[in-house]
Amino acid sequence: MGFLLLSWLANIVSLAVADWLFGGVHIGHWWPLLLGAAVLGIANTIVRPILTILTLPLVILTLGLGMLAINVCMLALAEWIAPNFSIDGFWTYVGATIVVWIVNYVLHGLFGLRGKEAPRTSFAA
Repeated sequence: MGFLLLSWLANIVSLAVADWLFGGVHIGHWWPLLLGAAVLGIANTIVRPILTILTLPLVILTLGLGMLAINVCMLALAEWIAPNFSIDGFWTYVGATIVVWIVNYVLHGLFGLRGKEAPRTSFAA
């Protein structure tokens, strides 16, 4: 539970930093920020691994640059679902994605979460 909460907090901070740095990133108030961070976390946990496997040849051919496109898609999904959260323009998406990645990387290192996965729960008794 602590891992998920700290990851969500890292997403909140990273989206807030992207909103602060880029004039083209518009996050209304706290609610869109919280929802956008939750959607981004869920998308990174569920959708991103699937897209990574499906686009693996592209990721290999572009020497990993295809992962940037996948991360832009994850941010676009969060923007699409969360109300009062919008990003203007392709380059703003790319810049915001890079900022979100850097801030998340730093915060996961500070929280001691880098290299760890969410704990698996077992339903067996």
